[in-house]
Amino acid sequence: MESLLGPTSNRFVSQRLRLNYVDWGNPEAPLLILQHGGRDHCRSWDWVAEELRRDWHVICPDLRGHGDSEWSPEGHYGMDAFVYDFAQLVHTLGQDKVTIIAHSLGGNIATRYTGLYPEKVAKFVNIEGLGPPPGMRREAEVNASDRLRQWVEDKRKASGRMVRKYSTLRDAYQRMKDENTFLTDQQARHLTVHGASRNEDGTWSWKFDNYLNVWSASDLPTDQVVALWEAISCPVLMLWGKDSFAASPAGDGRMDYFPSARLVEYENAGHWLHHDQFDRFMADVKEFLG
Repeated sequence: MESLLGPTSNRFVSQRLRLNYVDWGNPEAPLLILQHGGRDHCRSWDWVAEELRRDWHVICPDLRGHGDSEWSPEGHYGMDAFVYDFAQLVHTLGQDKVTIIAHSLGGNIATRYTGLYPEKVAKFVNIEGLGPPPGMRREAEVNASDRLRQWVEDKRKASGRMVRKYSTLRDAYQRMKDENTFLTDQQARHLTVHGASRNEDGTWSWKFDNYLNVWSASDLPTDQVVALWEAISCPVLMLWGKDSFAASPAGDGRMDYFPSARLVEYENAGHWLHHDQFDRFMADVKEFLG
């Protein structure tokens, strides 16, 4: 029988939320999870999945509050919730070992998971997913009461924020193009079609919860985050775009906490380097994964 062109959509339950993932088939192959970043969605990996599906069992989940996954009723999008969701996905899939490619927020989540369960991760590709350097994190931890008050205010504002609506899908597409000028027209169209849904009044909105714009006020202390980084034992490939807003870990000491990691920086690439320099990205990933 001829194989299907695209993936199948599935659900798993985590903390009472029904979360979505797409499965690209080939279940007898080793498991590979592709985890997207903030305000993104699982179908942003389609080009990568197409390249890897013959050698891997590729699974692409939507984070809570993203894509076709449910939104948290209380707007809880802390790292503890995200890490639990990721752990629950691996548990649900029932595999002893998993290989991971993760971007941005997804990279942060997968990094913590890999530090918590180093025996369960074979290899890890981290695309700009570490968060701030420890020094910057420690500065933010000093005034906990101020941070909590600001969080309360920001959450209250988010509760009153209306979902942004676009008159046409073309308008949403144009916003996508404006947000990332590296994207080709075809890439922007694909990301928009899978990343927007139609409202009852005929307008279009992005598939993510407004509460995602408010970072959690509570997190692990910096030293404990660093301890998770240092606990990672599998080979790690870190990829950074030289034109990204996310600072490279090359010169701020973060790489010192990852003895098994190698860093590669991409010219002419922003934060979504796996879109901006796709051919080079795929070559590096295939070489690393073996």
